[in-house]
Amino acid sequence: MNVNGISDATYTQTAQTAAADTAKAATTAPTKEEAAAVYEGSTKNATKTTYKQDTPIIEKLKADSEARTAQLKSLVEKMMMKQGQTIGTADDMWKFLASGKFTVDAATKAQAQRDIAEDGYWGVEQTSDRIIDFAKALTGGDPDLIDKMQEAFEKGFAQATKSWGKELPDISQRTYDAVMEKFQAWRNEANGTADSIGV
Repeated sequence: MNVNGISDATYTQTAQTAAADTAKAATTAPTKEEAAAVYEGSTKNATKTTYKQDTPIIEKLKADSEARTAQLKSLVEKMMMKQGQTIGTADDMWKFLASGKFTVDAATKAQAQRDIAEDGYWGVEQTSDRIIDFAKALTGGDPDLIDKMQEAFEKGFAQATKSWGKELPDISQRTYDAVMEKFQAWRNEANGTADSIGV
């Protein structure tokens, strides 16, 4: 037996195996033109929220407000008629009430007290809640429009003060403060910051 023959055969087989492994690795290894890994950005945050007006809520709030305002106007008109006065415009009604130059019968006074009580329709909480609900319904809850809604509220409050003819009563001032706090709470909630509960 020739030891050199075995050595040559083993060497030839090992060399062929190594060459085959190298060729295989060359065909599967990435080249400079091929990327070894491809980054794909997440689409998780790419979706944009769409906001839409809540028309049924808007209509409900408007109808409710109109009915309650008509009820209040009727109450004031009856009171004024008993005292020989009439009103021509809504501004006349507000100026009449602002003057304080009238008497109120017991039934009218009791109804007014129920309406402006803490749990009454015209009370601070219910009124401020309706204002914020209306703002959210108009904007579809879009937090980018909070400032615009707040500006509209401030403008309306200024117009109401002008119609009244002087500084509005305390309940109006407290309602204004509650609305401003609720706008801020909405802002905080939209930003994910603490104290989003509000008033």
